[in-house]
Amino acid sequence: MNHIELFSGCGGLSLGLERAGFELTFANELSPMAGETFAYNLLGEDLDKLAKLGEKSDKVYWISSQFDDLNRRLRENPFEYPELACGVTDIPDDPDLLKGKLLIGNIIHLNSLLESRPQLLEAVKCGFGNNGVDLVSGGPPCQSFSLAGLRKKDCDKNSLPWEFAKFVGMVQPKFAVLENVTGILRAFKEGGVSYHAWFEVAKAFAGRGYIPLCLHINARLAGIPQNRPRFIMIGVREDVYQSISASFCEAEKALFSQCIDLFQKTKSGKVVDINNYHCFDAKEGKDAELFRNSFLSSLIDQEEVSVKKAIHDLRLNNKSKKSDFVNKLNNQFESVLGEAVSIANHGLRNNSNLVKRRFRIYQVIQKCSLDMGKQIFSILKGESSSLCDATWNVLKNHEYVSEEGGYIKFKTKVDFINYLLRHPTKKRTQRALDAFEPAPAALSIPDDACHYDDNELRTLTVREMARIQSFPDAFIFRSKVTTGGKMRRFEVPQYTQVGNAVPPLLGLKLGNSILDLLNRLPT
Repeated sequence: MNHIELFSGCGGLSLGLERAGFELTFANELSPMAGETFAYNLLGEDLDKLAKLGEKSDKVYWISSQFDDLNRRLRENPFEYPELACGVTDIPDDPDLLKGKLLIGNIIHLNSLLESRPQLLEAVKCGFGNNGVDLVSGGPPCQSFSLAGLRKKDCDKNSLPWEFAKFVGMVQPKFAVLENVTGILRAFKEGGVSYHAWFEVAKAFAGRGYIPLCLHINARLAGIPQNRPRFIMIGVREDVYQSISASFCEAEKALFSQCIDLFQKTKSGKVVDINNYHCFDAKEGKDAELFRNSFLSSLIDQEEVSVKKAIHDLRLNNKSKKSDFVNKLNNQFESVLGEAVSIANHGLRNNSNLVKRRFRIYQVIQKCSLDMGKQIFSILKGESSSLCDATWNVLKNHEYVSEEGGYIKFKTKVDFINYLLRHPTKKRTQRALDAFEPAPAALSIPDDACHYDDNELRTLTVREMARIQSFPDAFIFRSKVTTGGKMRRFEVPQYTQVGNAVPPLLGLKLGNSILDLLNRLPT
C-alpha cells in the first residue's frame, strides 16, 4: 500500500501510516523547519549537516526557493517562496526521481507544477509504476476554521482544503484522509448567512468524485494522552466505493448512507441541505455504536491514558521507570525508527523565580474547583483584589513558594491576596496539568502548560509534549527549539512541530482503518 502526504509537518501522520504498512510515494510540506524533522526521521537525511558541509540533499527537493544553497533554505520564509517560473527549483525532469522524496513548497505551486507537466502528473497518478495511489492524506493549516482564529469565509488560509481537494481530483487516489481542527464544525455567520466549513469541504470532495465520510473524533478515545478533538474526512473514490460497498456491515451502511446521498446530489448539480447531514461523533451514543461496530472501531473505546503515564519517568526529581504505555509506544514504532539510545529534546526552558512561584499557584488552582480558580485568576490578572471566605478556607491549607524559595502556608487572607498581587499575569490559558487526566488540546508552545509535580515548577520540554502527542522516544525533533517576535509568523520550531502534528498513534489507527477498506478490494 502506498500514500502521498500533503501538509506533512514534522511527520506524525506519516510515521503512523508507515507503521500501518503504507509506503511513502512522496510528501509535501511548506515549512523547511518542519521538513528538516521529517527528513531526519522518515528519510534518514540530516539536512543541517549537509548544509554545514555545503552539500545538497538527495531526498528533499525545493519546488521554488529564493536560494540555491541549503543553509539559507532551511531558514527561508515559506510565505516568500517565488512563483514557479521565478524561483530556484530542484524538481528534476525525470518524474521517477521524485519517488520517496519530500517536496518543500507551497501546495498551490505543487498543483500548478502538476498541471503544467502532464508527464509528471501521469507518473504521480500511477504511483510511479505502483498501479495508482492508495491514499492521499494530510492536515491543511486551519487558523481561520479554529475557534481562536478570525473565522472568515474568504480568507487565504481557508483555501488550503480546496487545494487539497484539487490535488486529490488530479491524482485520483483510492482514498483521501483530511484532518482538521474541531472548529471547522462550528458554523459562523457573515452577512447574516451561516457558513459551515466542514460541509463545504465535503461538497468539494464530492465534486471531485469522492464519497465524503465526515467524522468528529478525539485522540483520547484512541488511547492517546491528550484531549484532542479533531475533524476527519475520509473520501472514497466512487469506483472504489462501488467495489467495497457489498462488504459493508449494517453499521458501515448506516455511516455511508447519507454520504452517498450527498455525493449523488452534488454530482447531479442538485441543491443539498445541510440539515439532512451530520458529522458522525465518536462520543455520541448512536454514532459511537456505528464507530464501535465498523472499520472505525480502533478509534474508540481504547484505554484512556493520563499525562502521568506519558511523562512521569521524565521528571528531574524522583526518577521512576517508564510506564507500560511508554514502553508499548516505543516498541510499536521500533520497526520504523529503531530503538532510542537516549532521551533527546528534553532540554529545560529557563524560568525566573517569580514564574516558578506562579507555576506553584497554578498547581494549587488545578486542585481546586472551577469557581475558586476563577477567583484566583481574577486577582492575578488585576481584575479583583478579593476572595470569598469559603475559597480562602480551602486555599490556606496549601503550600506556596515564598520569595525566599521555601514552601510556606499563609496565615491570613490579606497576606495571601497581597502575594497573588505580586505575581500578576496576562496569560489567560496557562494551567498546570492534571496528572490523572489526558492533557488539554492546546499544547503548542512552552507556555501553554506547567508540570503537575510539586517539585517540578517548570514548563514541559519538547520531549514531554511529544510523549503526550504519542511520539516515540526514537523520533528526534530538529531545527530551532522555539521562536518569538515577528518570526512566529513563519517559523515552525520544535514545540510548534509537536503541537501541529497528527499524533502518530492516531495516524496508525487511521491507517489501519483505511487498510481494512483497501483489503476488501478484489485482487
